[in-house]
Amino acid sequence: MEVINIKGTDDTPNVILDKASGQFELSGRSLPEDVSMFYEKILDWIDEYAKDPLDRTEFNFKLEYFNTASSKVILDILLKFEDIVESGKEVVIKWYYQEDEEDMLEAGEEYSDIVEIPFDYVVYNA
Repeated sequence: MEVINIKGTDDTPNVILDKASGQFELSGRSLPEDVSMFYEKILDWIDEYAKDPLDRTEFNFKLEYFNTASSKVILDILLKFEDIVESGKEVVIKWYYQEDEEDMLEAGEEYSDIVEIPFDYVVYNA
């Protein structure tokens, strides 16, 4: 599978989707002007990955900020990984948040309540 490696900007996140190395990460800030256009390629890649996923997938979310439109896409991503869990494979979400960013921790907890995927919460300092 092709590797997706998008360098983040002030408005878009870093994205690494690399099946061969097992690296899956979304980090930085997500408030792209056109959320659908930015995430379309990423969602398509995950659909393709879901056809033949690794036995264990660890996806790192290390977002500093995301807007409402991005929150919907993040849920879409998580739901796609929930389908992978339902197919019998292991998926772990590592949800990173800064110690003083309670909002980001709460966002992770809300997603965790919606999808049937184990979440690990990881505190980090910027």
